[in-house]
Amino acid sequence: MVDIEQPKKKAAGVPAVLSSFKFGFREMGPARTGKVFLKMNQDGGFDCPSCAWPDPDHKRKHAAEFCENGAKAVAWEATRKRVPRAFFAEHSVEAMHEISEFELGKLGRLTEPLLLRAGATHYEPVGWEEAFRVVARHLKGLDNPDDAVFYTSGRTSNEAAFLYQLFVRAYGTNNLPDCSNMCHESSGTALSRVIGSGKGAVTLEMLEQAELIVVVGQNPGTNAPRMLSHLEIAKRNGAGIVSVNPLPEPGLMNFKNPQRPSGWIGKGTPLADQHLQIRIGGDQALFLAVGHLLLEAEAANPGTVLDKAFIESHTSGYDLYAKQNAELDWPAVELATGLRRTEIEEFTQRFIKSKATVICWAMGLTQHREAVATISEIVNVLLLQGNIGKPGAGPCPVRGHSNVQGDRSMGIWEKMPDAFLDKLDAEFAITSPREHGVDAAGTVRRLRDGAVRVFIAMGGNFASATPDTEVVHRGLRQCDLTVHVSTKLNRSHTVTGREALILPTLGRTDHDHTAAGPQSVTVEDSQGAVHLSTGNLIPPGPELKSEIGIICGLAQAVVPDAGEIPWADFADDYSLIRQRIGRVADGYEDFEERLRANEGGFLLAHAARDKREFRTSDAHAQFTANELSWLPTAPGRLLLQTMRSHDQFNTTIYGLEDRYRGVHGTREVVFVNPQDLADLGLKDGAYVDIVSEFAGVERRASGFRLVSYPTARGCVAAYYPETNVLMSADDLAKGSNTPVAKGLTVRLEPVSS
Repeated sequence: MVDIEQPKKKAAGVPAVLSSFKFGFREMGPARTGKVFLKMNQDGGFDCPSCAWPDPDHKRKHAAEFCENGAKAVAWEATRKRVPRAFFAEHSVEAMHEISEFELGKLGRLTEPLLLRAGATHYEPVGWEEAFRVVARHLKGLDNPDDAVFYTSGRTSNEAAFLYQLFVRAYGTNNLPDCSNMCHESSGTALSRVIGSGKGAVTLEMLEQAELIVVVGQNPGTNAPRMLSHLEIAKRNGAGIVSVNPLPEPGLMNFKNPQRPSGWIGKGTPLADQHLQIRIGGDQALFLAVGHLLLEAEAANPGTVLDKAFIESHTSGYDLYAKQNAELDWPAVELATGLRRTEIEEFTQRFIKSKATVICWAMGLTQHREAVATISEIVNVLLLQGNIGKPGAGPCPVRGHSNVQGDRSMGIWEKMPDAFLDKLDAEFAITSPREHGVDAAGTVRRLRDGAVRVFIAMGGNFASATPDTEVVHRGLRQCDLTVHVSTKLNRSHTVTGREALILPTLGRTDHDHTAAGPQSVTVEDSQGAVHLSTGNLIPPGPELKSEIGIICGLAQAVVPDAGEIPWADFADDYSLIRQRIGRVADGYEDFEERLRANEGGFLLAHAARDKREFRTSDAHAQFTANELSWLPTAPGRLLLQTMRSHDQFNTTIYGLEDRYRGVHGTREVVFVNPQDLADLGLKDGAYVDIVSEFAGVERRASGFRLVSYPTARGCVAAYYPETNVLMSADDLAKGSNTPVAKGLTVRLEPVSS
C-alpha cells in the first residue's frame, strides 16, 4: 500500500535500532542476527559490505559498531533463504526479467554455478570445471583480448581485486571498468591533479578535531550513517557544521545516536548550524564565491584570513587564481546557487573564524558535468587557509562502497600508470598491455556499438547501475557470453548474452576455509585505513567458492602458462597474495607483516596529509582557475538528481520504504517543490512521466507519483536505478568521464487518465 507522510526531522534513534533488528530477525532469525551484528566492523570480525566509512580505533569501538543500513546489507547477504534449483527450472530468463529487482533479491542466496546454454531459455546447474571451460572457450576464441570487458564491484576484497587485474592483464587487456567510474572518479581526477593523490586527506581523528565541517552533496543519514556519530563528537568538541544540499536531510538536522542514552530518551543532537539549500549544479559557483570573499577579507585585513606562508611554500597558481577571482558576477552566482548573497557571506564568515576546516562530499558533487572543476574549487578554498596537512583540516570525499578505494589501489583501473605495471610485470614475469582500456561509460558505448563479445563482472549489477538502460540491455544481449560473480540474483542475471554464467561466491559474512586453513581478506576504507575481514557463518552451500577461488579457477583455465603465477597456491593461502601485493602496490609495502603487527589494521601513508608533500606535476598543491559554469533551464524545465532511498544500497533494494522522506510502499515517486508544482499546474499525488532532454534526444521514465517536498526551487529528485533510463552514456563529467546523474534537464508530463 502506498502511503506518503511528512518528512522526518530527526534521524537514527530507536526507530533505526528497531528497523535494524526487524530486518535482521526477518532474514536471519534472532540467534544468527546476534552472532552477525556483534562481529560486524569488529577486530577479528568482518567488514560491513555496504559503505566505506572507516572504523574508529579498536580501543574506541562500540559493541554495536554498525548502522541501520549496514545491518540491512549484512542481513540481506546473510539471509537463511536460498534460491532452489526448482526456481530456475520453473522460470525462463525471460520470466525472470519480469520480476522486480526487489523481488529477485528477496529470493535468497545462490548456491551453485548456473549456465544458460546457447539457444536455451532456462539456466541450469553446472559444475565449476565446466563453467571455467565455457569462459576459457570464449576468451581464447576472441581475435583480440580487447573484445572482452572485465567489470569490478567495490565490494571485492583487496586480494581478489589484485588477482583479478593480474588475470585480466595476463590475458592481455586493460578493459577494467569499475563502479568508481560511476561515482567518485571525479574526486580522484580532481585531487590527483591538485594535491597529488586521488584519495582524501582526512582521518577520523582529524575530522573530530575540526573547527568547521562542511558536508556538501551528501546524505550521511542514509548513505553513511556511522559518519553522524563522528560529526556528533566533532560538535561536542566545538565544531561548526554546515550542510549544502538541495534536499534537507534529517540526519544533519538532528541526530539521535543509538549508541548513547540520549539517542534513546533525549532530544538528540542538532548537527548543522547552517543549511544552504543550493540549486542543483550551483556548488562550483558557491565555492568560487567563498574564495572571492576570502580574498576580499584578506585584502581588507592583511595577514588575518589567508595562510600566506603555506601558499608561498606549498602551492602554485595562486596569482592566476586570485586575478581571475577578483571579479565575480554576483547575480550569476545567486542564479546558479539559488542562494542569497547574505547566506553565502554568513557561510564564508565561518571559514574566516575557523583555523581548521574539513570539507566532505559525495555523489551530490561527483556526478555533475562540472564535477572536477567543482572539487577543484573546494580545494582552492582549503588551500587559501592552509587547510591541508594539519590536524582538523582537509578534503574528505566520502566514498560509497566498501573497498571501492582499495580496488583502485590494487590496480583495478583501465589506465594504471606504467610504474605499477612495470612492477607487476617484474613480479610475475608477464607483459601487461600499456594501451588504456575502457571505463564504464566507454563500455556502455562499446555495448551500443555491438563491440563487446564477452562481458565478465566481479560483483555488481551493471545492467541496472549504468546510464542508457535500454542501450545497455540491448548491448549485453548481443554479447557471446556474459558472466556474473554474485551472491544473489539481480537484474544483470536476466540480461544475458547468447550464453551466460552465474558464478556464486562467498560473502563477507561467510567463513572461508581452504586447504591451508581459515582465510581472511582485507579492505581499504575511504580514509585510507586497511584492516582484515573474517567471515564467521557457515556458507550457504558446499559448492560455493570465494572470489579468490573463482578468479584462480578462471585463470588456470584461460591463462595457465602466462608468466610465473602460482594460481593454485594463491587460492589456498591468501597471505601469499598479500606478500605479492606488498611488492607491487604503492603504500602496501610489507603488507602481511604490518597486518600481523597492528591490531585493527594500519593507516596508509598520504604525502599531502602527513608531510605536506604534493606529488603533482610541479611538486606543489595547485590552485586552479575555473570559469563559472552552471545549469540554466528554460521555462517548464527542471533539474533532476537521482538518489537512493533509505531502504537501498546502490542498486540493491532492501524494501519499499524511505522512512526519513515519508514515502512508504513505492519507489516510483518524484519529489518536487510545492511552488514548482503550482507554477506547472500540477497536483501533489498526480502521476507524470519524467522526460529528460539531452543533445536533442528524449528519454522517458513513466508513471511516477508527484510528491510535494521541500527541495530547492527548480529542482526535483527521484530514485535510481529506476531513473537511470533518463541518463545518456554521452553526458559525462568533464575530465573524469563519470556519467551525469545530477543536473539532468527534465520536464514532467501528466499521465493521461
